Amino acid sequence: MPEGPELHLASLYVNKMCNGVVFTGPVRKSEVSKSPDVPFTCEAYRITATSRGKEVKLTLTPMKSDDPKRKAKKGQADQPMDIIFRFGMSGYFRFTTEDELPKHAHLRFYSTEKPCRVLSYVDARRFGSWQHSGTWQPSRGPCIMFEYKRFRENVVSNLSDRAFDRPICEVLLNQKYFNGIGNYLRAEILFRLNIPPFVAARTVLEGLESEDFCENEKPAKNEIADTKTSDRAEQKRVKEETGDLLRLCHTVPLEVVSLGGKGYDPEKADYSDFQAWLQCYYVDGMKSIRDHNGRTMWFKGDPGPMAPKDSKSPKAKKRTKKEDDHDYTDKKRVVKSRSATSTKKKAAKQEAVTKTPKREKDACPKEAKSKRGKTGKPLKVNTAEHENRSTTRRKRSGNAEPTAAGGLRRSRRGTRPNGK
Repeated sequence: MPEGPELHLASLYVNKMCNGVVFTGPVRKSEVSKSPDVPFTCEAYRITATSRGKEVKLTLTPMKSDDPKRKAKKGQADQPMDIIFRFGMSGYFRFTTEDELPKHAHLRFYSTEKPCRVLSYVDARRFGSWQHSGTWQPSRGPCIMFEYKRFRENVVSNLSDRAFDRPICEVLLNQKYFNGIGNYLRAEILFRLNIPPFVAARTVLEGLESEDFCENEKPAKNEIADTKTSDRAEQKRVKEETGDLLRLCHTVPLEVVSLGGKGYDPEKADYSDFQAWLQCYYVDGMKSIRDHNGRTMWFKGDPGPMAPKDSKSPKAKKRTKKEDDHDYTDKKRVVKSRSATSTKKKAAKQEAVTKTPKREKDACPKEAKSKRGKTGKPLKVNTAEHENRSTTRRKRSGNAEPTAAGGLRRSRRGTRPNGK
């Protein structure tokens, strides 16, 4: 997320790229943006920028004609207009030709040049916003970088506010008092002073004066020993200077500005210097925990007594394959139907292999078939009982006359009731 240094560098970028450039026509907004239209149209105007904390102000100034009698046409602006930008998570400015217009350019200012060049406000995630004819947001405090004295006075004179009951790491993100501080700046400032992030802000800030008598001195530094040495030796080599937290809120952002920020220049986007400058934020060996607002706090050592009890260090999300990707297009349906039929065919083949072939069933004798039940499985036969029945049949057949089998059977059926 862009912080105070990045927004100041954005204003420097606009002033550098738009120096001497004349813009014309209406200010155009993208169709998808929910921010308001900018009702400004002028035949010729210039653009300048300035920053304050986490806000950037563009000033559109109509150019006066050399002829004093000439008046502005109807519908054309004759007075300057200020547009206040808040970058959100991913906002920035870019100056390109009209053919190279960025995909997420949501507000555009066109020049009179040929080929035409365009200054664009680009915001891929659309968390940023702008307000025409606006002023600096009144709920935000003085800028930490360019209103340093007012910034100190605003904090020191309001320490009785309930906001300072909260942990220092969370108060540093309160733009009412720390306008311009963000997630990486708070981690770097607290790390340099060896202050646990989850201690009460008031206890850290009490005793600081509204005026900084050591403003021109170098900021506090930590010289950390090699981790391979023993703990005792490390404690001896670590030299901690007690520093002024409010002073570091002013000097550390200015260090980032001197580096060029987080590679702000949209043409180059080089982050190497900034990454080398970081000592704590996303640095290997440091700890991280989510604060009470869900923001990740980077630190070293003990987090402090006010740390959230159930909070855990955020882990990188692993992408897992889902069975259903919820793509219901016709193309996906065809693919899914094909895969379903192929799996059914495979299952049918496996079942056919396990079953007995039909030819073997037909080759079985009739006696074997008769001994099978309804289920097709062979019936279990008691061998002793079967032998006794066969012997009695032989004896009866020996006593009977050689008549037809049907007659013999009928005579037996007839004599059985008399025998009983």
